[in-house]
Amino acid sequence: MTTTPRTWASGETPTGATFNAEIRDQWNSVLDAWTAYTPAWTGATSNPVYGNAVVTGRYMKVGRTCHVRIDISMGSTTTYGSGGWALSLPFTSAATGSQVGDAHVLMSARIAGHINVGGGATVGQIFFPTSGSPHTLSWASATVPVTWAAGARLTIALTYETAT
Repeated sequence: MTTTPRTWASGETPTGATFNAEIRDQWNSVLDAWTAYTPAWTGATSNPVYGNAVVTGRYMKVGRTCHVRIDISMGSTTTYGSGGWALSLPFTSAATGSQVGDAHVLMSARIAGHINVGGGATVGQIFFPTSGSPHTLSWASATVPVTWAAGARLTIALTYETAT
């Protein structure tokens, strides 16, 4: 609900309604509950399918800053597509800069990775380290960084600048 603040006139007497609209309602939008959304999950070659996965996506937008949390618990009917994975964002990112958030795999081990959001993007691409020294990042897929199976979890935490 964030709106552009009002321009006040010299000598103007504020009313209760004016204070509510300009102060209370603005703060309520900042302190509001997060909004649920289901991110689209795509693969570079063929798309994964959630099947009976448990998907929790939430975001909080304050001004042009968007905080996103995604948790996908893979199910027995989840399929993983082919090619690198991306998850849709609730809002298009700002046109400039690249923004990075955290990604984690919780399976037989916990593996830390990243979600990368390019300028003007509608999706974030997920990357995890591969073996070798130094570690390089590879695009997450059906077999990177693990061979995914029921019970595995992918969690995402991202804060990014939106276009509007």
